Amino acid sequence: MSRLITGFGGFFFRAKDPKALGAWYEQYFGINSMQSGEIWKQDHGPTVFAPFRADTDYFGQEQQFMINFRVTDMESLLEQLKAGGVRIDEKRTDDSIGKFAWVYDPEGNKIELWQPAPESEWSAGSAT
Repeated sequence: MSRLITGFGGFFFRAKDPKALGAWYEQYFGINSMQSGEIWKQDHGPTVFAPFRADTDYFGQEQQFMINFRVTDMESLLEQLKAGGVRIDEKRTDDSIGKFAWVYDPEGNKIELWQPAPESEWSAGSAT
């Protein structure tokens, strides 16, 4: 079967205060919201699409999704987020596919940060 889908074209979700939440993602992650008039352009790299069981405890029971952002320098990003008062989970993971950390947006949504290991099959340079 030929590949008809080439990537994410948008990510849409409900928010209690869409304007404030869009500004937060722009401030802390550099992701332009539609209100800025510019579209966020992603770097080439792997994207994992994985449905989880309805009763997973990997992210909050009240969440229908958890977004995972690829990052280039986990420690620097976490320092910037901490300085901005962003809620950061103390848990960290470092394994064969990279480093993982978790933070929360102002509405309590858990966000996964992933710095792919340079030598892993998941790194941006080796993904197709």
